[in-house]
Amino acid sequence: MNGKARAWILGAALAAALTAATFARAATPEECQTQRKHGHNDQAKTCFESLTQAREPGIRAEGFWGLELYQDANNEFRTAVAQSPANANYRVRWGRLMHERFNNKDAADLFQEAVERDPKNAQAYLGLALVSADGFDNKAVEEAKKALEIDPKLVEAHELMANLALENSDTEAAAAEADEALKISSEALDAMAVHAAIEILADRSPDSWLAKVRQVNPTYGEAYAIVAHHLMLNRRYDDSVAYLRKAIEADPKLWSARSELGINLMRLGKEEEPLQQLELSYDNGYRDAATVNSLRLLDSYKNFLTFRDDTTIIKLHKKEAELLLPYVQAELKRSIATYEKKYKMKLPGPVQVEVYPDHEDFAVRTLGMPGLGALGVTFGEVVALDSPSGRPPGTYHWGETLWHEMSHVFILTATNNRVPRWFTEGLAVHEESLVSPGWGDRVSPEILIAIRDKKLLPIAELDRGFIRPEYPSQQIVSYFQGGKILDYIKDRWGDDKILDMVHSYAQLKTTPEAIQQNLGMSPEDFDKAFFEWLYNDLGKTAASFDEWRNRLKELAQLAKDKNWDEVLKKGEEVRLMYPDYVEGANAYEFLSEADVAKGDKKAAAVVLAEYAKIGGRNPDALKELASLEQESGDPKEAAVTLDRINYIFPVDEDLHRRLCELWYEQKNQAGDIRECNAVLAMHPLDQASAQFNAARAYAAAGQQDKARDHLLASLEAAPGYRPAQKLLLQLEDSAKGK
Repeated sequence: MNGKARAWILGAALAAALTAATFARAATPEECQTQRKHGHNDQAKTCFESLTQAREPGIRAEGFWGLELYQDANNEFRTAVAQSPANANYRVRWGRLMHERFNNKDAADLFQEAVERDPKNAQAYLGLALVSADGFDNKAVEEAKKALEIDPKLVEAHELMANLALENSDTEAAAAEADEALKISSEALDAMAVHAAIEILADRSPDSWLAKVRQVNPTYGEAYAIVAHHLMLNRRYDDSVAYLRKAIEADPKLWSARSELGINLMRLGKEEEPLQQLELSYDNGYRDAATVNSLRLLDSYKNFLTFRDDTTIIKLHKKEAELLLPYVQAELKRSIATYEKKYKMKLPGPVQVEVYPDHEDFAVRTLGMPGLGALGVTFGEVVALDSPSGRPPGTYHWGETLWHEMSHVFILTATNNRVPRWFTEGLAVHEESLVSPGWGDRVSPEILIAIRDKKLLPIAELDRGFIRPEYPSQQIVSYFQGGKILDYIKDRWGDDKILDMVHSYAQLKTTPEAIQQNLGMSPEDFDKAFFEWLYNDLGKTAASFDEWRNRLKELAQLAKDKNWDEVLKKGEEVRLMYPDYVEGANAYEFLSEADVAKGDKKAAAVVLAEYAKIGGRNPDALKELASLEQESGDPKEAAVTLDRINYIFPVDEDLHRRLCELWYEQKNQAGDIRECNAVLAMHPLDQASAQFNAARAYAAAGQQDKARDHLLASLEAAPGYRPAQKLLLQLEDSAKGK
């Protein structure tokens, strides 16, 4: 053995002896975590193993946790808390384990119990902040601030505040909080990752910050995952995928990143690799709700049918594909043609639209994203929507939602995903209201209250209203405000200025820069002019909101008591106080009901026509209007009214039967064929008449072979059905030239 080899062996033996001596004196959890933080995973494992032999159950719990023996760790924490019920720190650490293992409810309970035992426990408030942050709850900011008030040097709280600020698009605050963390600890890895995210979101190189991460821990994949998270929130899905791959390259066992990679690939319309990544995560114990539900959703895809052409890919559940395809396909094509002309561009590839009859399946597509109660979501050139069958009738306008999301597809493509959230959401709200009379969301009570209470945000800060709302309805209010801003720009400067702003964002301009460049004013001057315009339009309605609400309650009681004279006497004034209100228990329906009861169907039709024009969506009310229009000799308007329901709740056999008849009478052959086939798609009990109506529609359109097929189907269902027999004879005679 040469001298160098002997020296190496002696050195290794000495290091081992020193390590053993260290653990003989009992390592601490902090020492083990420091080893892991620096990427010394083998040493960290040995260290955590030593902790499992400690006398204290709280220390043993830390050891099992570090070894990823989560159930053992959970059991030890339970023992520790039972033995030391007054110890707040055991509850905090147990709560952190629960949070890490996808049990935020129990985690929050444990953190709260810790606060009750020790109101000055900064780590407990940090734990509460982490739980709130998962749900984009604004309480996260309050709780993190509380933790820092107690312990200003709590690095992790500064790092969390940096992440929260960046999620809210406040890069200045994010950088400041990250810097605070780095002043306290030069090895604050998440703070470095936030700085890297700030750089890449500004289209600058993040390499210097990521190099600093690697100097501390070359296997710290979480840094890349943090960057990926912020890219995802800014709708840069391809870039997010690239950084998740970097996270996995750094740490192949970072199952959270693998899961998120699978989910992001699903968002981009992929299926095979998402399944591989999600199954790998699941098989290695990473079983959070997003992973489990995404796997279930992928499994459910076998129940979907896919329809492709050169510009569209449509995925529909097989139970409703036959019914919905003609409507979705036509509206998708119409939106593409309209936006191509308006935005002066073509999309680089086909658009994929997925329609989910189970809202929970749709919700899986939005997991980990802000915006509760969403009806649609856009991932690049992939759009996911709720199906009208998945929502109560009258509560969802799928046509508006499709046009809203398609606006996103075009604007995100035009700007290479470099566009603030307020602008793309506001433009989509603006666009959906232009498609057809009555489209677009009305001014809701929550919006009026926000206007009354002066809660709208300055345009330069409007993004804050979308991610982490400061009051329950702020997201709804922010959508409305964004849409109204675009309405105002169009009214004052025209559509060209909106397109100019799109181009400014594509050139990486900020909102203040885009406003100054295109509208020739500062954001502050814009706010002043916009709010004056808005309050001129809605200020009076907002100011009288409480009076209106009380008077509507009175009107509802009068209608309930069938006091129709008083309803008619007071109802019109209530309606005019807040004409946009078309939700449940509205003045329009009370008035029409009173008119019908008093025998004035003409007046009932007038008020319901105004209800439809303003955006009323109750299918029963619209069907009542169509009946009144038909009775008064206006079948054309009756058909238009019924056709409105197709964009709200087309899962209605009676609707399609009535439209089938009306379109036939008006010689609208395309509409007639579509509606008669919609009846058949709903598998009606009366097959004979449904098949006959389809045959009649095809015959009128000159498609004799299809007409004959449907007539034979009608007669198969009811051999003696005379209308089918008669039309079949007519077709035969026509074919023979008689």
